[in-house]
Amino acid sequence: MSEAPQPTTTTEKQSSARVLPALILAMLSFSVVQTAVVPILPSLAKELSVSGSSITWLMTANLLSAAVLTPLLGRFGDLRGRKPMLLISLAGLVAGSALAVSTHSFTWLVVARVLQGAGGGVLPLAISIVRDELPKQKVTGGVAAISASMGVGSGLGLVATGLLLEHWSYKSIFWMGLAFGLLAIALVAFRVPSDPVTDKEGGADPLGAITLAGWLSALLVAVSQGNHWGWTSTKTLGLFAVAAVVALLWGVIEVKVKHPLVDMKMMSRPAVAFTNLAGLLIGFGMYGSFMVISNFAQTPEKFAHYGFTATVLHAGVMLLPSALGSMVAAPVGAMLIARRGPRLPLVLGGVLGAVSMAYLALRHSHEGDIYLSSAIFGLGIGLAFSAMPAYINGAVPVEQSGIANGMNAVLRTVGGAIGTAVMAAILTGDTMKLPIPIALPTLDAYKHAFWTAAVVCIVAGAVPFLIRTVRPTTAVASGNTTADLSSGREPVKTDA
Repeated sequence: MSEAPQPTTTTEKQSSARVLPALILAMLSFSVVQTAVVPILPSLAKELSVSGSSITWLMTANLLSAAVLTPLLGRFGDLRGRKPMLLISLAGLVAGSALAVSTHSFTWLVVARVLQGAGGGVLPLAISIVRDELPKQKVTGGVAAISASMGVGSGLGLVATGLLLEHWSYKSIFWMGLAFGLLAIALVAFRVPSDPVTDKEGGADPLGAITLAGWLSALLVAVSQGNHWGWTSTKTLGLFAVAAVVALLWGVIEVKVKHPLVDMKMMSRPAVAFTNLAGLLIGFGMYGSFMVISNFAQTPEKFAHYGFTATVLHAGVMLLPSALGSMVAAPVGAMLIARRGPRLPLVLGGVLGAVSMAYLALRHSHEGDIYLSSAIFGLGIGLAFSAMPAYINGAVPVEQSGIANGMNAVLRTVGGAIGTAVMAAILTGDTMKLPIPIALPTLDAYKHAFWTAAVVCIVAGAVPFLIRTVRPTTAVASGNTTADLSSGREPVKTDA
């Protein structure tokens, strides 16, 4: 006999209205800051008098910092409380933005981007807080909204960059990040209650943290600098080897220690492992495609006979439909999860991403093609982002929610770094000879890049079929109060 639906109390409505906007703004703050510098890297190189290869450290440093700090903040949130760690994460973003505003040094700007990377902890911490604080029937929608807002913020960051540069200097971008971060800190401080869930019996794992940071650092530096150093260079291959050895050592440590940073049994569950694989592939598709579309739109048509000679602002506006698509995806994804479980939105996310990129590979002569593809792609990314936390939360206990979602966020970041590196290699590997001192990719190079993104997205859409379906439960089992993902309540814990 199924339980009758429980009415939403006034207190529960107030909790949702107070907590969720603060968490969404926190997520938007980080995602806007992370992508805002992407379209202006060439102009920043001239402004700061550094080489084109050196300026990429503004992205590499941020990705590396986010990859290392996200799981650490997520785990410390599980151990000592999510709200304090969320405030620390946002404080890092604010400190980095303030430093970026105050300096004209490239070195200190890289340090600022490292500090901003602390904002990566927002995603797992916010998802854990939603799971703790919102009424059960609101959890699925809340998690979907926070996850999809990552795609929204990425799209808005590209548009905001162009808009700000039309009127002010590049520092206005970091002023924007500072304002967003301060507002998010204020809302979190006053609207998010203290944590009801902490793992008081858990302990620190400093060796696990060091080795995790070690292999992630080696991997991301190798991937990010591979195009500049050469993929078969001693430095690149050496860092890949270091990453592999240290990752193996990290795995051994996590299995042996009493209180591991990451529970390897939890990570090996199919629902977690395959969702992380999907996250890596979706991250590849999102970051790589944003870079390719932005570059394509800004290509001077006079010389290349393709592209739209777009300004940074115009290119950002072309990607704005992706942000709108992700906004639409949040409620749609929550509805699909409530009715059918997380598989359908994750599959649809991959399929829509593949369709949008295949469309651009075939049709790219008119601006309308970019707008349409961007909207479809954003919808797909938003659906995929809304589904992944639902899968993970269904397979892990509440006290491991932060680290589990944190590792998923890390793999999205790693996928993004790999995606941008692969796309850059494709574009730089096939260029035209022109009477100007600029190497422009051929149209075929862009087509190959679009097809590559399409293949990666369709593989991401196939991954959920490797995950066993989480069955609904309509009654509370003895000693187990977990309910089903498809009801919008806490998910059933399975071995899937």
